Amino acid sequence: MKALFVAYNQAYNREVIDLLEKNGQRGFTAWEEISGRGSVDGEPHLGDHAWPARNHALLSVMEDRLAKDIFLKLKDLDKSNPNLGLKAYILPVDDSM
Repeated sequence: MKALFVAYNQAYNREVIDLLEKNGQRGFTAWEEISGRGSVDGEPHLGDHAWPARNHALLSVMEDRLAKDIFLKLKDLDKSNPNLGLKAYILPVDDSM
């Protein structure tokens, strides 16, 4: 099992959730209106007057192969508009209940 963690500009919200659903992944936990700043470039998303954009984040646990497939599709989504900001990580899941 793998955990897919995605942090993304709020403008991507529907696309990210639709991508999970279209690939048969029902379960996820989401956080809305989070702030952050990329480690390399791009504008901060702080939700304030100077930097009004916000991020969302999502965590979903799934089978290894599905995590890789969705990760690659997220990578393509990010390439379609790199200025918005989207980061995804695949993490190991040692146990669940």
